[in-house]
Amino acid sequence: MAKRDFYEILGLAKNASDEDIKKAYRKLAMKHHPDRNPDSKGAEDKFKEAKEAYEMLSDPQKREAYDRYGHAGVDPNMGGAGFGGAGGAGFADAFGDIFGDIFGGGGRGGRAGGPQVYRGADLRYNLEITLEQAAHGFDTTIRVPSWDGCEVCHGSGAKPGTSPTACPTCGGHGQVRMQQGFFSIQQTCPKCHGTGKIIPEPCINCGGAGRIKRTKTLEVKIPEGIDDGMRIRSTGNGEPGVNGGPSGDLYVEIHIKPHTVFQRDGDDLHCEMPISFAKAALGGDIEVPTLEGKVSFTIPEGTQSGKTFRLRSKGIKGVRSGYAGDLFCHVVVETPVKLTDKQKDMLREFELLTAEGGARHSPQTKSWKDKVKEFFE
Repeated sequence: MAKRDFYEILGLAKNASDEDIKKAYRKLAMKHHPDRNPDSKGAEDKFKEAKEAYEMLSDPQKREAYDRYGHAGVDPNMGGAGFGGAGGAGFADAFGDIFGDIFGGGGRGGRAGGPQVYRGADLRYNLEITLEQAAHGFDTTIRVPSWDGCEVCHGSGAKPGTSPTACPTCGGHGQVRMQQGFFSIQQTCPKCHGTGKIIPEPCINCGGAGRIKRTKTLEVKIPEGIDDGMRIRSTGNGEPGVNGGPSGDLYVEIHIKPHTVFQRDGDDLHCEMPISFAKAALGGDIEVPTLEGKVSFTIPEGTQSGKTFRLRSKGIKGVRSGYAGDLFCHVVVETPVKLTDKQKDMLREFELLTAEGGARHSPQTKSWKDKVKEFFE
């Protein structure tokens, strides 16, 4: 799905000031924060969307890249000019200590007066599987982006032989106090972005980040009965935290491919079952497919098109179900095509014999004609 425009998300024009961006983000984050909407997946998504928009537009370098090249300019997978740095600092910068006041101070971590600690962002991985795999479950492996410590600077971000120094703006605390009238507000240091350190000579290998982007392989267990849109959480396999903060989580979102025979509805399965005109009229045994193989059952004579047969426990046992759903077979009586002259003559004779029996052979036709007659009268 294409990403929405960052300015549209925040409800702003492209010439919005930094203060307008900060105010718009604060308003949206307060409204959609997960702590205020614990049971709303939609609110969580909107919160993350607003957070990403703010982090990009509050950074002058990223905003310039986004204004020039759109999402491609800040997409790490496309080498955008605006991507890089430690990340996450803009989020805290917008709120200062406001989340600590409202939500109990548990979201940011870190010790008072020291460099701020941020939890890493969550990641999502879309995994497409078949209906059979969803029904039976299976183990698989996926490859996801990851970060490893730089082997040249050993994670310090500084060129070998040098070391980071205390930030002169905040004195190594990671925070500065701003006086606004009668109020003194503590904010993330704009120079070091809360780390408390600056790197005079960055490591050439990692550009001062102290880590290198890699790809890692993870094993994922897909449980029996998982349904389309469900997510599996892999704890700690999201983006790493900042300043020693905990890593985010990886969410594997399941997407089930369309099946050629079955349509799934919760734990139940549905399928169309074409049968011949003669089989529908005379009845008899037929074979139908299930996810466990073929089964046979007898259809009664005079079966009409649209009739549904229910095969109990031939559906899917859902993740949270104690028993399997059912399979619903919907009869479709197939009209013969490309008949020979002999077949046509036999059908004409059959039609005459059937018409002589009237409603006894065609009750639905008789009922329909009576209704039409009543309508016109």
